[in-house]
Amino acid sequence: MTFRTFFLASWALLAASCQAQEPQDSSRASSWCGELSPDAYRVLREQGTEPRFSGEFWLHDEDGVYVCMSCGARLFDSGTKFKSNSGWPSFFQPAGDTAVDARMDLSHGMRRMEVVCAACDGHLGHVFEDGPPPTGLRYCINSVALDFVPRDSVDILLKKAPK
Repeated sequence: MTFRTFFLASWALLAASCQAQEPQDSSRASSWCGELSPDAYRVLREQGTEPRFSGEFWLHDEDGVYVCMSCGARLFDSGTKFKSNSGWPSFFQPAGDTAVDARMDLSHGMRRMEVVCAACDGHLGHVFEDGPPPTGLRYCINSVALDFVPRDSVDILLKKAPK
């Protein structure tokens, strides 16, 4: 199989997945598929995960804000990021009390707390109770679900952020 054939087949599967996962009358259904890469769609809209130690942000240490790849909402400040050696970016608290939601995830024979973007309900990762002080929490987040805004550009982000 050539790369071109593989690429076209991947996009065809993604389009079918988009139609199967999102209701036809949803105003966001088509835009998720058009705005997100296939990997981001699989994680954010289908509760997938990226391989350990593969994401862009797992060793990232710049000063700024991590935002949702789907909707641009502020999720985590770089000041709360720490090296957990888990292979995914880890944070000890969200950017605010209403940045993320947590809900029970019983998939794959495990009992975990799933973390989703409070603004768009996109799957981000999971939260565990083995993090550092002051919270004792480890928000283990997929890099592909995030985008990064450097601290000196945060004011621009605030003007564009969803209300």
